[in-house]
Amino acid sequence: MHTALSRLAAGTLTSVSLTEELLTRAERAGDLGAYVTLDADRALAEAAAADRGPARGPLHGLPIAVKDNIHVAGLPNTAACEVLAGFVPDRDAQAITRLRAAGAIVLGKTNMHELALGATTTGGPYGPARNPADPTRFAGGSSGGTATAVAAGLAPAGLGTDTGGSVRVPAALTGIAGLRPTRGRYPAGGVTPLSWTRDTIGPMAPTVADLVLLDSVLAADHDPAEAPDPREILLAVPEHHFTEPLHPRTAEVWEHSLDVLRTAGVRLVPVQLPEVETAEERAGFPITLYEAARQLPQYLGQATGHTDPAKLLDRITDRHVQATMADVVFPRAVTERAYEAALRIRDRVLVDGYRRIFRATGAHAVLFPTTPLPAGRIDTDTERVRLDGALRPSFPTYIRNTGPGSIAALPGLTVPVRSAGPGLPVGVALDGPWNTDRQLLGIGLLVEKLLEAGA
Repeated sequence: MHTALSRLAAGTLTSVSLTEELLTRAERAGDLGAYVTLDADRALAEAAAADRGPARGPLHGLPIAVKDNIHVAGLPNTAACEVLAGFVPDRDAQAITRLRAAGAIVLGKTNMHELALGATTTGGPYGPARNPADPTRFAGGSSGGTATAVAAGLAPAGLGTDTGGSVRVPAALTGIAGLRPTRGRYPAGGVTPLSWTRDTIGPMAPTVADLVLLDSVLAADHDPAEAPDPREILLAVPEHHFTEPLHPRTAEVWEHSLDVLRTAGVRLVPVQLPEVETAEERAGFPITLYEAARQLPQYLGQATGHTDPAKLLDRITDRHVQATMADVVFPRAVTERAYEAALRIRDRVLVDGYRRIFRATGAHAVLFPTTPLPAGRIDTDTERVRLDGALRPSFPTYIRNTGPGSIAALPGLTVPVRSAGPGLPVGVALDGPWNTDRQLLGIGLLVEKLLEAGA
């Protein structure tokens, strides 16, 4: 992304030529399932205007990909669900407005796990988002299409959304960087809703340096984010839940990463977060599904003109998403009492737990493998994955490590590990204290630099 921007600024690359090249690549790579909609004519017109006019901002002339649950005026917003195929918002989400004001161009809308209720992006009406590292494997979810587009070079950067890991999981599985900001850091309007306490837009790009620029635009925060001296950084490393069990490939990359960071002088301190093993089941899912039940049906009704759950359910393709909507969301199966209990568990186990870790250790962030295992195969039952000799449900398994911090509303970052030798992509993640996003990105720059060098 930075290379394209520097060439655009220097005049050695035009926005039109870049946009044409990306559109051509996207058409040729259609079998990867990255895009649901390409906005070729408008993107080229905006690129031509960018080439003629003065620079509008730090993203001037740069085409980006946008997850298909973030509203873009004039484009269908399907959330990878046929029931929304005819819904065309008449205004941009506020995050898109900020990107456009900085000079960005929307290239198209990307594939995702249907209604963002999953972690594989395989079961929806637009087919699977395939992993560019190995197209027989999925890209992860729910922001799988954006991850595929960025990792395959079909977009220099893009937007996803993250409720429990939906930016960081696919970013890690495809070998790119992804940021979940502190909840409330970016404008929240104009997004197909799930959870008002957990949902957030998040940028995805090849490098952490790209995320630094995107975050400065999306948050209107231009404080410097610079890589610190490794000897000044202390990272808390969870010893249980986050690393037990791990896939052999993930374990290999994780141990390699720890060795690299230790050798560079980063201080690593072991920690434990009690009761975290049950936090998603007892807090995360009840909170998300209670809030989804009070937002999503109304959103679907307004967008489609249908309020009959049966008519809406008939047009949900993924049978697991359909079951969640039919059994939990539409009937409001999570009671207010259960919801309030889940909020108390969140505050006692996770919010207080992370606060104690940061205070007791002085850690600048928590470090852990982004996912317990690499991307799974598409030609199997993608709702189950094998880990440590057992078949496990994919959704809670892939968000096992990213979920706790997101329930607590921490900022989270995944960094690709490119020095770990051949094999499927694996990421390492950093969760920082609340509202320390620029500091977290600076630490991410350091970790990326050290892991890139591999020693």
